[in-house]
Amino acid sequence: MNPTPEEFPAHVEHAALEHAGLENGGLEFDAYAVDLERDLVSPEAEIDERQIEAALRPRRLAEFIGQARVREQLSLMLESALRRQRTPDHMLMSGPPGLGKTTLAMIIAGELGAPLRITSGPALERAGDLAAILSTLSEGEVLFIDEIHRMARPAEEMLYLAMEDFRVDIIVGKGPGATAIPLDIAPFTLVGATTRAGLLPAPLRDRFGFTAHMDFYDVAELERVLKRSARLLRVPLPEDAAHEIARRSRGTPRIANRLLRRVRDFSEVRAGGELTREIASTALDLYEVDGEGLDRLDRAVLGALLRKFGGGPVGLSTLAVAVGEESETVEVVAEPFLVRQGLLARTPRGRVATALAWAHLGLTPPPDAFGAALFD
Repeated sequence: MNPTPEEFPAHVEHAALEHAGLENGGLEFDAYAVDLERDLVSPEAEIDERQIEAALRPRRLAEFIGQARVREQLSLMLESALRRQRTPDHMLMSGPPGLGKTTLAMIIAGELGAPLRITSGPALERAGDLAAILSTLSEGEVLFIDEIHRMARPAEEMLYLAMEDFRVDIIVGKGPGATAIPLDIAPFTLVGATTRAGLLPAPLRDRFGFTAHMDFYDVAELERVLKRSARLLRVPLPEDAAHEIARRSRGTPRIANRLLRRVRDFSEVRAGGELTREIASTALDLYEVDGEGLDRLDRAVLGALLRKFGGGPVGLSTLAVAVGEESETVEVVAEPFLVRQGLLARTPRGRVATALAWAHLGLTPPPDAFGAALFD
């Protein structure tokens, strides 16, 4: 019987914190992670964050916050597999980075009481790389492949047979004399994670028995995430301070936890350890994360679009030059959040600012700002 959150004692989580070097509130390890140049609101995990994230991750499905429908579906699948004493169907987790796909893969292995093997799509460059992993899996083991859409084609084709028949064919020799040697592998559960589900080929996508899409979190859910993280980091976090951090976290738990650590640093150094909504707000303003979660790059893109180009339309490359960034940086880092917030629109003629963008920067749009350009 798996323990409930109440039965999963705090000292276990504190032991994990000690292992990650966070035993005194995280200041020893995290002092080296402070980088004012780093993009605080990037949903991607920085290398120096991975130990911290590991310590803050929930270990049971009942502890996982948010994604209620996905949690319920997973709970049914895992409970059914345990009762039948069979390995669960293969599972695919899709959605933007920072929402908990890796955490859920670890929880799945924990709930099944099975070992977890972790790799990534870019690491599987050849079929032999995947065969070496599959041939050493034990029965019931969970194999987690992050960014599975980036697997090389030979490894991907080998995975088809492994998922369906728990068998791989090893090719020995070359040319007409090549021979395929079938190798049976132990039944396992594959958990794949992808930020771009549309890039998965249909044969691979169809072999997953369960597909879950991870949605962005609302402010109330992020507040719960922050309170749990604050407890593990031993940071006193009032309700209003949690709300202030949550509403600037772009709907992403990873960003929320990162901002919490920066607010904690500010509180320790500038406020004598006191943490209030006003202190949290001042800290986040210092790190250039505004009340809507926009950072320096986001505001630079909007500012250039409004002040230099009258709200658009303007081409991506021109906009990137105006803010001194690469086109890919603007398109991949800034645009997705701006579009999701309704501050920017992509049109056939270029990028166009919306009425919300003008209001956010406190500017008055020209009379023809919202004409036919949006739909031309």
